[in-house]
Amino acid sequence: MQRRKFFKNTMILAAGTTLINSALSAKENNSLMQNDPEFYEIFNYFSEVEVTKYNKLDKQNTHLVKLAAIIANGGSLDFFKEYLNIALAQNINPVAIKELIYQSVPYLGFSKVYKFLELCNKIFKESNISLPLKNQGTTTKENRYEEGLKLQVHIFKEAILKGNEDTPEDMKHIREFLSSNCFGDYYTRKGLDLKTRELLTFVFLASLGGCENQLKGHIQGNFNMKNNRDILISTLTQICPFIGYPKTLNALNLIEETSKK
Repeated sequence: MQRRKFFKNTMILAAGTTLINSALSAKENNSLMQNDPEFYEIFNYFSEVEVTKYNKLDKQNTHLVKLAAIIANGGSLDFFKEYLNIALAQNINPVAIKELIYQSVPYLGFSKVYKFLELCNKIFKESNISLPLKNQGTTTKENRYEEGLKLQVHIFKEAILKGNEDTPEDMKHIREFLSSNCFGDYYTRKGLDLKTRELLTFVFLASLGGCENQLKGHIQGNFNMKNNRDILISTLTQICPFIGYPKTLNALNLIEETSKK
C-alpha cells in the first residue's frame, strides 16, 4: 500500500513539475528561475503538486478555475498568458475559455477584463485558432430579461423573486439589469453548462474579496446546481496559490456557514 502511494505521489510531482515548468519556463532565460530559484521551487511544489492532491475537478474545470482566479485577482498578463497556453496545450476547448472571459465581465467589470480578452485573442491567433469563434448566444433583445429571470429562479429558487419585490423602486432597474444582462446575456449562452458557469461565478467572487453577501448567495446557488461542498472546497484549494489565504479562508467560512442551513 505504501509502495503504491509512493508511486502515485511521484507521478503527481512529475505532472506538477511539467505544468509549472511549461508555465514559468516558456522563455529560454526565465527570470524567476534565474533570479529567484528558491521561491520558484517553493511556489512550484505548492501550486502544482500539493494542492493537486486535493483536486476533485475534471481537467477542463481545473484549468478554467485557475484562469478565472488569475483574471479576477488582477493577475499579470504574462502569468495569464502562460496558464492560457497550458490550457490550450491540454486541449481545453477554446470556446469554453472565451465563455469564461465573457462571463467575467458582469462580475469584474470590463475595465479589468479587457486586457485579458485582448491577450486571449492574440494567443488564439498565434495558436491558429480562427476568430471570431462560432456564436454561442441563445437570446434576443426582446426575450433576454425573461430568459435570464428564468435561470435566476432555477438557480436561486423563489428567493430571487422576493428580492426583486422587496427592492426599492429607484433601485429596481439594477435588479432588471441582473436578469437581462448578467443572466440573460451571459448565463444563457452555449459553450459552458449552467453548473460550470455557477462554479466560475463562485471563483470570481471568492477571488475578488469584499463580496461576501454575493458570495454567500452563489455558494447556495452552487449547492442548488449540485456543485457540493467537496467541489467548492476543492475549487478553493486549486486557486489558493493565486488568491492568497485571507480570501480563501473567508470563502471557506461562508461555505461552512451555508452548509449548516
